[in-house]
Amino acid sequence: MKILVVGAGAVGGYFGGRLAQAGRDVTFLVRPQRADALRQNGLQVVSPHGNFTVHPKTIAVAELTSAYDVILLGVKSYSLPSAMDDFAAAIGPQTVIVPVLNGMRHMDVLMDRFGKHAVLGGVCIVATEIDPEGRIVQLADFQSLRYGELGREKTQRVEALDQAFRGAGFDSGISGQILQDMWQKWVQLASLGAITCLLRGNVGEIVAAPRGAALSLATLGECAAIATACGYPPSQPFLAEKSAQQTAPGSQLTSSMYRDFRKRAPVEADTILGDLIERAEKHNISAPLLQAAFVSLSMYQRELDRGKASAA
Repeated sequence: MKILVVGAGAVGGYFGGRLAQAGRDVTFLVRPQRADALRQNGLQVVSPHGNFTVHPKTIAVAELTSAYDVILLGVKSYSLPSAMDDFAAAIGPQTVIVPVLNGMRHMDVLMDRFGKHAVLGGVCIVATEIDPEGRIVQLADFQSLRYGELGREKTQRVEALDQAFRGAGFDSGISGQILQDMWQKWVQLASLGAITCLLRGNVGEIVAAPRGAALSLATLGECAAIATACGYPPSQPFLAEKSAQQTAPGSQLTSSMYRDFRKRAPVEADTILGDLIERAEKHNISAPLLQAAFVSLSMYQRELDRGKASAA
């Protein structure tokens, strides 16, 4: 299958790099500056599973002249509108889009633009970031990618996708409940992101403070209540696992949103927290901790935007 990776950052670059390393037909859609860096230094990954460097095929937006079988979409949510314009020429009648963005808003956006048939559900569980040298650094050993039809059926196209992704150096597989999986990841991301950004610390630092563990569990409870009201109640084993993770003494666990915040980078507050709060309001669910985190991050993002405007 011809695979186009859109978003050669920490997530798309990691899974796309693994696929390229495994010999799959992978091309990265990148800007000229990123293409030059990849040609010069390759795509470098530092991982607990072994470091590697690949020199993948790259293509520019103006060079897209034919359809791809798969679009592996790994951009940040705030980059989605421009990314859709960029890869639109790669969409054909049989193309499937596998998004691994955070939250759920992107699903509606993609289906409105390309049609429901073109979009599969996708969930990745990985902790990666780009270091000052431009390398993708995997921060923990988990690395999974799940995908599936929104209607739960196991189709020929999703089985073909599974064949292309299996054995590529990460845990992969078809999910028969991909929307449930996506919602559960959203609950995890939103609760961990909200509490770490609101209290400005990792899990171990939060639970070491008086009432810190209780606040962490309360945030998880708010997110779970919203998911339940929307028809996707998190499973009890999931809640037990995340409760333990988010109250573990001495844990260095943080969220990607908190790491972006610490680096003074843009954050996905609108899609991870804001959209969840809007859904809570529709169901008359109170979520004060999520709201507090969202307001704080919105103020932070406005400060960043003002700084960029002043610099321009």
